[in-house]
Amino acid sequence: MAMSDHHDDAVLSRQVRLLETLLEDKGIVGGDTVDEVIDGFLAGASLLNGAKVVARAWSDPAFKERLLTDGASAVAELGFASGGVQKQRLRVAENTESVHNVIVCTLCSCYPLRLLGPSPGWYKSEAYRSRVVREPLVVLGEFGVSLPDGVKVTVWDSSAETRYMVLPRRPDGTEGLSEGELAALVTRNGLIGTALV
Repeated sequence: MAMSDHHDDAVLSRQVRLLETLLEDKGIVGGDTVDEVIDGFLAGASLLNGAKVVARAWSDPAFKERLLTDGASAVAELGFASGGVQKQRLRVAENTESVHNVIVCTLCSCYPLRLLGPSPGWYKSEAYRSRVVREPLVVLGEFGVSLPDGVKVTVWDSSAETRYMVLPRRPDGTEGLSEGELAALVTRNGLIGTALV
């Protein structure tokens, strides 16, 4: 973890603790309740959810179409929520031979937590948030992603209302794999767009 990431996490931790203390002192909510809400929210958050969504899209063209049209409704078909406390729109950007997608939140770290699990530290870093929109090919190269000439890179900026997830290209030679086997190929970085699957 970079020093700035550690500093940002420390500041955020202090702010969260201050908010919890204020809520407790005012009698609005007890500390145990805050912990229960956070634990309950995070309990359903997992990369496995997003991987299952991708595997279904790779296996079922009709589901893939619904996912690309209305991501939140499509993931709900599989029993997953795309949002957090408030309802959020989920847009799924499909990687193709000619387009590679990557997601970011330039303002903070908005992210489809329930589908991708907790966000990585680098996703929240100011360096990633500012650089990926200006020089996406350089940033992708730093992640080890090398794209063929002519591939257009599209950067999607998440917000409080809209979250994004990348639908990676299905790897060649996987036609005979089950959905479970396909899901095992999917990585969190692949769902963000900073890795190929």
